Amino acid sequence: MNQPQRPPSSPLHRLSALVGVTLLLAACGGGGGGGIGINAGFPPPAGDTGRGSVVTDPPEQTAKLTADQFRTNLQATDQGKALLQVAGTPRCGVEVRYLEYRTVGGKGEATNATAAIMLPSGTDIGCNGARPVVLYAHGTSAARNYNLAKWTDSTQPAAGEGLTIAAMFAAQGYIVVAPNYAGYDKSTLPYHPYLNGDQQGKDMVDALTAARKTFPGIDAADAGSLLITGYSQGGYVAMAAHREMQATGRAVTASAPLSAPSAIGLLADYTFLGWPALGSTLFVPLLSASWQQQFGDVYGSTADIYEAQYAIGIDTLLPSLTPLTTLYSNGKLPQLALFPAGATPGPVSPELSIFYGPNNLIRQTYLTQAAGDVLANPCPGNALPATAASLSTTSPLDCRPAVGFRKAARANDLRNWLPARPVLMCGGANDPTVNFLSTRATAGYFRARGMPAAALTVIDLEDTAATDAYSTARAGFAQAKSILAQNTPGSDADKRQAVTLAYHGTLAAPFCLASARGFFQGVLAAGG
Repeated sequence: MNQPQRPPSSPLHRLSALVGVTLLLAACGGGGGGGIGINAGFPPPAGDTGRGSVVTDPPEQTAKLTADQFRTNLQATDQGKALLQVAGTPRCGVEVRYLEYRTVGGKGEATNATAAIMLPSGTDIGCNGARPVVLYAHGTSAARNYNLAKWTDSTQPAAGEGLTIAAMFAAQGYIVVAPNYAGYDKSTLPYHPYLNGDQQGKDMVDALTAARKTFPGIDAADAGSLLITGYSQGGYVAMAAHREMQATGRAVTASAPLSAPSAIGLLADYTFLGWPALGSTLFVPLLSASWQQQFGDVYGSTADIYEAQYAIGIDTLLPSLTPLTTLYSNGKLPQLALFPAGATPGPVSPELSIFYGPNNLIRQTYLTQAAGDVLANPCPGNALPATAASLSTTSPLDCRPAVGFRKAARANDLRNWLPARPVLMCGGANDPTVNFLSTRATAGYFRARGMPAAALTVIDLEDTAATDAYSTARAGFAQAKSILAQNTPGSDADKRQAVTLAYHGTLAAPFCLASARGFFQGVLAAGG
């Protein structure tokens, strides 16, 4: 585990035609779509704008399924059948409520946001009475109308992730509170504070605070156990929420930040040094817009970072009611070309050359500036290639970046606290979307700071040699990759491409979530 991780080996050279459709799958959200939630359609919240206050009490019921109905629902689609195998047969029915609450934006400004509350129901002893609460954070979505409280609508961008949460947690006896975040759905905030650790932690706390205020009116009995999880962006947000709750004296039972870009400073530096993530042409604009709102010095103008054809309006482009595929086809964003062809520095390995090409997003002048800053002002925890020392330093962020984007990444990096409650981290070593080195670096920092081994569990789904309580998840993940490859027509390269595209969202996510549920069950059984 101390060996440096190398860039993924799967060939990605044929991705450009498919990435727009399959980038954000399952637990990573979905593309945009027509519908509700654009800012101009909703007045600012009136009256009390205190954090964690409730706008809709009782929250509107948007769906109610018995356990049998939910099982039938899952059996009706291939996605549902696959999920049923991983999550298990629904033990409980699921009632869904739609909560609106008050929170803050990236600059501390008052705003509103919405969330789903999912309640287990039924005669099974594990479905009624006092139940543990799962606070769930969703993954990256380009869709402005993302609403986990409407997941039973198959046209809703949140349908896939909502179905997964319901099957994995609510249908197994957990109360789920799942925020849509500020900047989505009915939120009046005109941007999303993407990977703003302070704001996103507060947003989660506010959603939970508001939800608990409504529990008496919707027959939700809180057992007092709080379990925090999320995948991808949601893994980051889950960790930020745990940090916020610990800092403010709120009780947390355990957390499971999954495939989390928690070491965002490392991921940003890797991008500028030639190891971008699949999806970078979406992630970077979300980050720059968010961090510009947070700090004000990420750029003087968007043209400092972005090529002229994209610069105008890119700071307000996302999230959008326009589908992501349409943004690509209309030339608002490139699918893959983050940097120009022949850029310096170039890709750290040949398969990453897909991120370099015509109609690129980021200017060579900015890449030169940012990469130069990485070399002139290196952060000890961000070495490329990674080393045992860089992945286990107690001061990974002991650096002074000069470039605004790197300064913001350092400020929002979550390698700056130490959990006092049990934590599980999960991902896959070959993930092209969230580099697993983010998980390894964060876990290494926690261990170096003295976190007990028994309190920190790290699962690499690729580590099939490991024998522990999560071996079944690893075996299932390996089988799912094999089945997908076998069922993909074409050459071996086509099969590897299909696995690469599905790796982060469709393949790894359900097995990490199942591992998180097993982890939570163990913590609760041990009296956590």
